Amino acid sequence: MPEEVLFTFEQSLTRAEIGDYLRTVADRLESGDDLVLESGGDSVTMQPPGRPTFEVKAERETSRSGGPAEFSVEFELEWEEGDDENGDGDGSLTIS
Repeated sequence: MPEEVLFTFEQSLTRAEIGDYLRTVADRLESGDDLVLESGGDSVTMQPPGRPTFEVKAERETSRSGGPAEFSVEFELEWEEGDDENGDGDGSLTIS
């Protein structure tokens, strides 16, 4: 399925600044409100259903030139357009 990027943002931030963004997303999800993403002149409003699929991925990408590895943690919410609910997952997640 082709992918269309609706919004993108990438910037080096402090851990505290990132925490603020993630807390805002968490608060919006808990309250059932839309997620409004804005940066510069770009904006998109997302309406996650009551049970979107939640994916957490931790990666280490090594350089072919022998340079230092790059680490990433990705948090993703996914749902099909028009979904009000999604099915249950196959396990639980602990983040500490």
